[in-house]
Amino acid sequence: MARFLVTTKQMKNTNGIRIEPGMSVEVITQSMSNPVLTNGGQPVVDAFMRIYGIDLRRAGALNMTYLNVERIG
Repeated sequence: MARFLVTTKQMKNTNGIRIEPGMSVEVITQSMSNPVLTNGGQPVVDAFMRIYGIDLRRAGALNMTYLNVERIG
């Protein structure tokens, strides 16, 4: 299992969803590869929905332009 810290890089305001820089979640996956690029980013979407109540996919921010991913642990 791998742990990743996913953090937003910049502000985005789309479809009534506001994302601020520095919002971060911890994602644990079975895969060692980037969780934004694996399985359609679903673990990252789920984590942001659980912690902040926002849908990154609907906001158009589920990509590496808006997110910084670093492996921890």
